[in-house]
Amino acid sequence: MSTVADKLAKKSTRKTGGKQVRLRLVYVDFWSAVKLSFLAAVALAIVTMVSFFLIYLVLQATNLITQADAFVGNITDGAVSLASLLGLPQVMAFAAVVSILNLIVFTVLGAVVAGIYNLAVKVTGGLLVGFMSN
Repeated sequence: MSTVADKLAKKSTRKTGGKQVRLRLVYVDFWSAVKLSFLAAVALAIVTMVSFFLIYLVLQATNLITQADAFVGNITDGAVSLASLLGLPQVMAFAAVVSILNLIVFTVLGAVVAGIYNLAVKVTGGLLVGFMSN
């Protein structure tokens, strides 16, 4: 009696003749490209917010902000305080602004790339892609 694992092993050793198909990509749907680039931009925005927070925590833990504040205070005779400029609320607000700008730019860039590809297809005929079925 053979087990299920033996049957699967025999099945995987057999060579199956896969059919190879070559397809040409001649159109990228505009709204699909916008949605996909928006979702990628949201993921990038989350990564940006978390990375700003973690970098701030590392700088705070290593006392680099206080050392830089003392250095700038010596240069400017105490006129500028980095500690008040680089607080957690200010850093996270800056990260939010950067994330929102990246969200807008990345989404628009995805739409523009889809439009440019659709225009370039008229000249080049599209991208030739090969697929194989198993």
